[in-house]
Order: sequence, then structure tokens, then C-alpha cells
Amino acid sequence: MRLIEKVWFDNHSAKWWLVPLLLPLTVFFFILSSIRRFAFGLGLFKSYSVSKPVIVVGNIGVGGNGKTPVVIHLVELAKTLGLKPGVISRGYGGKADVYPYSLSKLSTTEQAGDEPIIIFKRCDVPVVVGSDRVANAQKLIELGCDVIISDDGLQHYRLQRDLEIIVVDGKRLLGNGLLLPAGPLREGAWRLNNADIVIFNGESKTRKGDFQIRDKSSLMSLVATKLCHMQTGEEVCLTDFLANNIKVNAIAGIGSPQRFFDTLQQLGFYLEKQQGFIDHKNFTPHDFNQFKDDLPLLMTEKDAVKCQKFTQINWWYLPVDAQFSEQDEQVLRQHIKQLAS
Repeated sequence: MRLIEKVWFDNHSAKWWLVPLLLPLTVFFFILSSIRRFAFGLGLFKSYSVSKPVIVVGNIGVGGNGKTPVVIHLVELAKTLGLKPGVISRGYGGKADVYPYSLSKLSTTEQAGDEPIIIFKRCDVPVVVGSDRVANAQKLIELGCDVIISDDGLQHYRLQRDLEIIVVDGKRLLGNGLLLPAGPLREGAWRLNNADIVIFNGESKTRKGDFQIRDKSSLMSLVATKLCHMQTGEEVCLTDFLANNIKVNAIAGIGSPQRFFDTLQQLGFYLEKQQGFIDHKNFTPHDFNQFKDDLPLLMTEKDAVKCQKFTQINWWYLPVDAQFSEQDEQVLRQHIKQLAS
């Protein structure tokens, strides 16, 4: 974990002086973001509506909170309702020749970023990336989609939305509660009250009412049942894999690598070596020099799509799925039904 993240989320007392040092920049960030938000609210900055309903899945803080599993879940849920969903994304880290860029089976993470590739492969629906989310949404409509799901983009007020879903890490919550850079937040905790649904990724006492969002909060858990071999695509049930491979190595280049390592340990794995990297890390073979033994190397699905070109025979990734209670699932289904009608 980077030092600044320890200050944000772990109240790192040894570096307490960083917060007051960064507060002037936080005030400046607050002023700029408030002006921008009010400008959109007053119509000084133009926002655009598209002809199909838009669902935005985002967060108010930095780092991985579990947005992508939620997006995948919503896509599959929309399919069960007879809809034709499509996904738009910024495509962070990607550089395509033309935008909006519509993904194909030949698309790479260098072109589209890691999360859009995962969504495209998992869901087999149109996925379009680019910084202009309005143009991305229009492209999906041209491709025949009747509901647009935006992976992130909560603060992209230029695109009007019909449903807002905010995802919160149930363990880290909102950190120290401060805006960037003294804290991890892009917008204050008040923003949760404006969302239609607030999904907590993992159990949290806070969801019981500390943010006064009791009636709109849902609880999600990320469930893993198998491991996928990166060279062959073979899928192995977790219980079968654990019967032969309890001791493993692990890497993670996500917003909270420790969450992945904790998950592996909870599943029953013993981690011989573990290495966390920054979110959206562009991996090279040199990043894996420390793993010279024959132990299986486990990683997230997000990491796997960026390591495919130099994968080794003992490398596996752990796909996870969003899981909700029957009641929370029904709430999501009802929202999508209302949009479709």
C-alpha cells in the first residue's frame, strides 16, 4: 500500500503531518469541483440526454471498490429481462487509434484498458470506450443497445443519467472522509444521499444508517468458485484446486491488493509470497522475477488480461461474481424494469 493510502485509510499516525500539509490543496480541489458541479446544475455547462436509459455505476473515492463486478451483474440482469445492454467506459490506460472505440475479440488492454476487456469477454455485449461518454453512449445506441451501463463516470455530469449506483468498499469505507489529496474522496459523503442505490462491497456497520441511506443501501459480496488457467483456459473448482495446491504465490495490481490476498487466505490458501502493485499496473515479465519457484501464482482477473502475452504454465486467475440477497437483487431488477418501461 502506498504511503498516502495508509494515511487515507489506516490513520497512519507516523505520517500525521501529511494531512494538514495537503489541506490547502484539498480546499482548492473542493472549490474547483463545487464550481464545476454548480455550473452543470445551473445549465452554464451543457449536459446531454440520450434516447436510451443510462445507468451510472461509480464511486466517490479513488481505488477499486468493486464497480466492475457490479457492472457485469447488471448486464446479466438486464439480459434476463430481455434487454440489449451495452457498456461505456473511459478505458483508463488504453490508447486506441480512434474514439469512440468499440471493442472486438481482437481488442487488447493497450487499446481499451483492463476493465473493458474483462466486461467484453465476460458478458459478450457491446463495449465502447473513450473520454467522451456522450459519444460512447450514442455509439452503443447505433449498435442496437436499449440500455446503457456506464462503468464509472459518476462525476462525468456532461452525460445525464437515469439511475445512479454508488459502490462503497465495506471495509475501507470513505477513509478519513477528506477530499483529494488529503483524503481519498472526489466528492463528500453527502453525495451518497443523492444516489438511487448505494452498494456496500462487504459487510459494514456503517450501512445501518450512519450516512442516512438505510432505505437505498444494498449489500454485495464477491464470490469465487473456481480458478482459471491462464494458458489453456481450463477451469478448476476451488475445492479441487485446494486439495492439491494449498501453498501459492499471489500478486494483485488493483485498488486494494490486500483485499485480494485476504480473500485467498479466507478461501484456505497459504501465501508463500505476495506482491501488491498500483491499480491498473502495466505488467512486464520483470515484475515476476521474484517468483522463480514452481508454486502456482494466483492473480485477479483484472491482472490476468494484462499478463496474457507472457503467462507461465503455473499461472492462474480467480474470477469473482457479485452476489446479492434476494431482496437486494429484486430492488436492482425493479429499477431496471422501470427504466425499460
